[in-house]
Amino acid sequence: MSIATARQLRKRLTPQEVKLWQHLRALRPQGFHIRRQVPIGRYVADFASLRRRLVIEVDGNQHAMPEAFARDNTRDAFLAQRGFKVLHFSNYDVDHALAAVIDTIFEALRSRWEEEG
Repeated sequence: MSIATARQLRKRLTPQEVKLWQHLRALRPQGFHIRRQVPIGRYVADFASLRRRLVIEVDGNQHAMPEAFARDNTRDAFLAQRGFKVLHFSNYDVDHALAAVIDTIFEALRSRWEEEG
């Protein structure tokens, strides 16, 4: 995917991505820099911490369909081969359990930080 594609996607975030982005930006003072709509190879990750090698995906209902599930698995394998851990959250999770989503992301960032140290 191109940088231009990623820029276009940044302008069209879903409501759940907007909600999560507001909280992810708040992690910056704690030393965690997260970007949105990040090109990685031929894919664009919803959110990523390149330094911590963590990708965060917010998935709508279509990701439960067999074709989308297979594409997600292929993308996840591609990212894993490059050292990324991928976290998936559903739109429902972001809408109804945002605190748990943020806690899970923070813990993953923190543990990957400790691995780095």
